Parts: sequence; C-alpha cells; structure tokens
Amino acid sequence: MRILYLNHYAGGPAYGMEYRPYYLAREWVRRGHEVTVVAASQSHVRSRQPAISGAYTRETVDGIDFVWCKTPAYSGNGVGRVRNIAAFLLHLRRYRRWLSTRPDVVIASSTYPADIGAARAIARRHGALLVWEVHDLWPLSPMELGGMSRWHPFILWMQHAENYACRNADLVVSMLPKSDAHLIGHGMAPEKFVYVPNGVDPTEWHGSIGESLPAEHVDAIKRARDAGHVVVAYAGAHGIANALHTLLDAAQRLIDQPVTFLLVGTGPERAALKARAEREGLRNVVMLESVPRAAIPDFLGQTDVVYIGLQRQPLFRFGISPNKLMDYMMAAKPVICAIDAGNDLVGEAGCGLTIEPENADALAAAVQKLAALPPADRARLGQNGREFILNCHTYPVLADRFLEAVRAFSPPAR
Repeated sequence: MRILYLNHYAGGPAYGMEYRPYYLAREWVRRGHEVTVVAASQSHVRSRQPAISGAYTRETVDGIDFVWCKTPAYSGNGVGRVRNIAAFLLHLRRYRRWLSTRPDVVIASSTYPADIGAARAIARRHGALLVWEVHDLWPLSPMELGGMSRWHPFILWMQHAENYACRNADLVVSMLPKSDAHLIGHGMAPEKFVYVPNGVDPTEWHGSIGESLPAEHVDAIKRARDAGHVVVAYAGAHGIANALHTLLDAAQRLIDQPVTFLLVGTGPERAALKARAEREGLRNVVMLESVPRAAIPDFLGQTDVVYIGLQRQPLFRFGISPNKLMDYMMAAKPVICAIDAGNDLVGEAGCGLTIEPENADALAAAVQKLAALPPADRARLGQNGREFILNCHTYPVLADRFLEAVRAFSPPAR
C-alpha cells in the first residue's frame, strides 16, 4: 500500500514535535508499505527545522520518504503563521511537482483542517482513499481557547474546511474519543468515525535509568532522597494552560511535609513560577531545565508520583490524548490527573487519582494520599498504567488499528 501523509507540522527524532506522523509511518514501513510524509519546512513546534534547498527537499528517515515544502518562518499566532499555512497549502495544490508515486491512501492531518481540499484533489485524481485525521477541533479550539470571534475571517475559513472534511472524507480518524457528536453535527456520517489516540514508542523505554540525566537533575533527586522525601514530578511545558500555579499552591500547603516537587521544562510561565517559588520561600519546589526526550524515561523512573493538569476548558468535553500522560503511564508511576475531560485514562487504567482541576486543596490531598502509600502499592498503581499503555497505546498497536480502519473503508482492489 502507498500512503501519502500530509501533515504541516510533522517532525521526528532529529526535529522534535510533532512525532505522531513519524511513529505511525515508521510502523507502516516496517509492515512493507510505502509512506511519504509531506510537511512544511518551518514549524513552531519543532526544536530544529530541516535543512532545505529549493521549493521541495526530499529526505529519507527510517525508510520514510519526507518532502519538506519551503515555507516562511514565523512566530506566534499572527499574520506570519497564516502566511506559513497559506504557503504550505499552495505547495500541496502543486502536488504534481513533488508527488512521484500514485497513492492508495491520502491522509490530511495538519491540525487545522484546511489541507483537506488539496488532499481530496490528490485522492480523486488517483482513486485513493481520503482520510481526515483530527488532532484538535478547529475552529472550535481557537474560538474556545483563544477567544476568537466566530465571524473572524480565519474562523470562517476553518469552519468551511471542517464542514468540507466532514462531508468528503471517506474515513475520519480522531485522537479525541468524544468528538464524533461534534463532527456528525457538521456533516460526518457516523460510520466513518474511528478513534486512534496518541501513544508511545516502547523502544524508547529500554534504556538504563539515570544514564543521560544532567548533573543538576541527578543532584536534585539525590537531595530529596537524602531528606527522605517523596518526589512528585511534572515534566513538560510551563504555560498558563498547564495550571502550574495550582501545583505551587499545593506545595505551599505541604511545605512542612516530606515531599519535594520537581518541575522540569520550559515555557512562557517558567520565569514567573520560579520567581514566585523564591518569593514565597517554597523550599520544597525545585525548578529544572528541560531534558532531551531520550532522557525522559531516566528522569521519570527516579520519581515517585507524577502530575498532569490543565485549566478547566469546555473544549475538553470531547476528550484528550496528551503525549505527556502516555509517557507518565509508560514510566509506571502513579499519576495525579487534574483535568476535567470527556475521557479519563487514569481512571480507566486504575493508575492514580483524577481530581478537580485548579483545586489546590484537592491536589495537596491527592499528593498526601499517594505519598502515604507503601512503595509497593505505588508500584502496583504505576504498573497498571504501564500495562494499559502496552496493551492499547503503543505505536505498533495504533498503527495496526489505523490500517485496519483503512482496509475496512478501502474499495475492492481493481
């Protein structure tokens, strides 16, 4: 099978986020399929941009054929990002310049839905199955999270694209388990919907604990251990949406308890969080720089409890599939999940506690409850999460689930 995967923000091990297209494509290649991933040369979610020469640059990574379309650099969510999107979509329309094989499947997967028009044109020309992969619900996300008006030209554009995708895609693969009702309301036939969440690459979790951690992180963990503390960790972006001020509120309530809170990562709120911890004398809070993705298993393996939280948002009623949570569960650590969403992976797996978001008292109580458990009981909770991920959320499993749906919706071979 020849699969064409259109994803504006696609990355990989050398470039960083977003990883999903790479992991799925790699699994499909291992199963004997030909996969081409088409992405923009500039993306705000990557840690490094690919080197390009000309309008289209080809690169082979682990058997995957990447096509990098030259797009302008940008920052933020203003006009520059819109120009970047427009440039990528124009390249997709010029597919005869870079498309070298006839695809059997075309996947439109760029977070925003506006790539569906070009994807459908390619699919119709070659008689291919058209798949729309839903990451977030646009334009609902920028409206509910960003406060944009439903009458804004960008929102009107995205709404037209979403409606078009719902009506014209042969198959809709969503990472949000409860999004089907919304999509049906915009024209999707119910039988087209398939849920394929995010996952983890199990091979990334075979290393030895602690080998690649920076000295500062090793020292911080050692100090907590020497003091007899339970280590509660957060690893990820430090933004407003991550509700980390609530974590500091909980730390203030537990300042005299044998608990150390480790916050690892970067983001726009990090400076304010660090200043607050110093100002309030939160000696039980340690803020550390982010570590390479390859070191995440090492870091999480040396903690006792892990935390994930998000601000309360109506948008989460459609469900969530955060990569961070998958990593936490794969690390076999009990999870405190402070997210109000349409699904509850922590509850399904029985691997920790799900509490009300932005509630410092509930968070402090959850930390105390897990900290008071014997280490063997915490280990059992953590193992529940790891087994859940291994059974349901590894990329080999998810790649097969995706392909099963494609085969079910594909027309009979000619």
